[in-house]
Amino acid sequence: MDWVPAIVDTSAPSGARTYDYLLGGSHNFAADRAMADQVERAVPGIRAAARLNRAFLARAVRFMIGQGVRQFLDIGSGIPTVGNVHEIAHQVDPSCRVVYVDRDPIAVAHSELMLADAEHAAVVEADMRDPSSVVDDPVTRRLLDFDEPVGLLFLLVLHWVADEDDPAALVARYREVLAPGSCLAITHMTDDMQAHKIDAVAGIVRENRGAGQVFPRARAEIATLFGDLELLQPGLVPTGTWRPGGVGDIADDPEMNELSFAGVARK
Repeated sequence: MDWVPAIVDTSAPSGARTYDYLLGGSHNFAADRAMADQVERAVPGIRAAARLNRAFLARAVRFMIGQGVRQFLDIGSGIPTVGNVHEIAHQVDPSCRVVYVDRDPIAVAHSELMLADAEHAAVVEADMRDPSSVVDDPVTRRLLDFDEPVGLLFLLVLHWVADEDDPAALVARYREVLAPGSCLAITHMTDDMQAHKIDAVAGIVRENRGAGQVFPRARAEIATLFGDLELLQPGLVPTGTWRPGGVGDIADDPEMNELSFAGVARK
């Protein structure tokens, strides 16, 4: 426990650490595991849904590199696990530059350890709801050139933003700083198709996490987050069905493919 920042309340579950546990990671605490186990009892197969999002991350990053993107801004990046953005990107082009952003001190602390020797990747501790604190951070400005295309990633993070915080306007502020040729990738929890499962997840989060609530949205609402960017084929679709490339990209249980939508757009 000596690696845990003093300000962290390990008795309160964290979305980032719960996700890490569902992915099979080890940087989580009893409270995180307890909430994840509750979710898994209510929605058997939820681990598969978490892994679908991680698989989408890899496909989206490779796709963006194919579009000419060589720098990435990953908002709400969470706990470092296998298959992070810089790992995927550097398999294709080691010169790619990556900035991770999270407000969870545990996620940031582990990212700093993981990236200590990385020349082209770093982490910023900031709240995504304050875009200027992200975009204008010295670390961000050192690694990213906003006059060139950027791959902007919001993966399973915008459903933590309440309606009163206006997620569409929030994402618009990030889109404004992107150069032409940039790409935006979003995955977002939805209650369009499996409302009873999503209601169960939201209820468990509500019971365990005080102020940190989840806000699933309909496809039409999620589509507005892309603004006037060109939504690329196959459009905004269930996460597992976005350009699947092989085993692991789509869950065996069709319902697990329907808990979130995914899309990539280009400026």
